[in-house]
Amino acid sequence: MKAGNANLLNSIVLIGMGLWGYFDTNQAPTALIPVGFGVVLLLLSRGVARENKVIAHIAVLLTLLVLIAIIAKPLMSALADGGALKIFRVSAMVLSGVLAMVAFIRSFIAARKAREAAE
Repeated sequence: MKAGNANLLNSIVLIGMGLWGYFDTNQAPTALIPVGFGVVLLLLSRGVARENKVIAHIAVLLTLLVLIAIIAKPLMSALADGGALKIFRVSAMVLSGVLAMVAFIRSFIAARKAREAAE
């Protein structure tokens, strides 16, 4: 999967699962944090797809921050609570974040190889 597509998928999953969590948890404002990051990543998607280095690095940084934050608190909380839907929502966000990170890393490796081959 290309980095642009993975970023787009990750942003949609963050927005969708975050909104689902918001409405499922009596509108807890913290559930909107992934939605905010998802919107920012969605806005960066065009630049990532066009392989803009600066935008891609910003997207990687935000994706990594969201991934760490989701694993640190919501995932551990969901596993402790044992709610199947909560575990599903948080796991989907973690999975899409990991997928995006793998796609970004592969993209950066391919760009480096192409740059070295051109030299």
